[in-house]
Amino acid sequence: MIKYTLRRLFSLIPVMFIVSIIVFMIVHLTPGNPATLILGEESTKESVAQLEKQLGLDKPLLVQFFYWLKNILMGDFGQSVYSSEPVLRIILNHIGPTFSLTIFALILILLIAIPTAIFVVWKRNSLLDPLFISVTLLGVSIPEFWFAILLVLGFAVTFPIFPVAGYAAFGDGVLNWIYHLFLPAFVLAAVEIGLVARMLRDGMLEAVNQDYIRTARAKGVKESIVLMKHVFSNALIPTTTVIATIVAGLMGGTVIIETIFTIPGIGQLLIDSIYRRDYPVIQGVILFIAAIYVLVNLFVDLLYTFLDPRIRYD
Repeated sequence: MIKYTLRRLFSLIPVMFIVSIIVFMIVHLTPGNPATLILGEESTKESVAQLEKQLGLDKPLLVQFFYWLKNILMGDFGQSVYSSEPVLRIILNHIGPTFSLTIFALILILLIAIPTAIFVVWKRNSLLDPLFISVTLLGVSIPEFWFAILLVLGFAVTFPIFPVAGYAAFGDGVLNWIYHLFLPAFVLAAVEIGLVARMLRDGMLEAVNQDYIRTARAKGVKESIVLMKHVFSNALIPTTTVIATIVAGLMGGTVIIETIFTIPGIGQLLIDSIYRRDYPVIQGVILFIAAIYVLVNLFVDLLYTFLDPRIRYD
């Protein structure tokens, strides 16, 4: 396991190197002079030249990249053009709301999707199964922004049960945290619940007629124990992969929801930085999100050995 983990960590180096090239080129693929885009068309040549020197844009492209990459490896993501704060500090200041929203949405997904999938498999020969398929397809097809607006109109405007916008940290009280994050977390969860439940249901249906399951039933094991101990555990591997992808997507894909509900997270930071032409922050946020994706995938690969003892990497 240790050797495999080290190999995987070393394999992340070329991946992150390629990602860093793409992230770096975002500034230079933008039409026009980045310094002029930041300062505006009415800026003077002197101010543009000064900002180019500040951002290192006056150096050759290859030199700029390796200088920027060297700083990244040393933990220096640069400074924000808008606020002159270190980019890493800005990201860390905004990661809390996004992390809270992701955790809350993931809790809702697991609490709803897993029991639903198990119940549908238990009642697999009834009309509940086609109804489940229709509902899950509907949930996956609903656009997040449209569903978020409907919930805001229904439960924050027409019936003011939840706040329209804002964020409360977990330290301000659990109930206050739930009160402010329930609507955005439910929007994120609603789109993914159908996918997780459908994947878990398909995995359980594939295992429910296997020979070892029939053997367990022949020994007189109760159907509930068969489903939970044998069928459910064997369907966890593909479901865990989907859940990990969802977690990484939630951490980096809450842009629309954070904007609608005015949550000061990574997504809102990315949108604000795009409006401000704050390229160092944009680069830092995208690189941070990419790092989350690769680390989550590594964590899931290691988690497989605990879910299925038959899996060995060494």
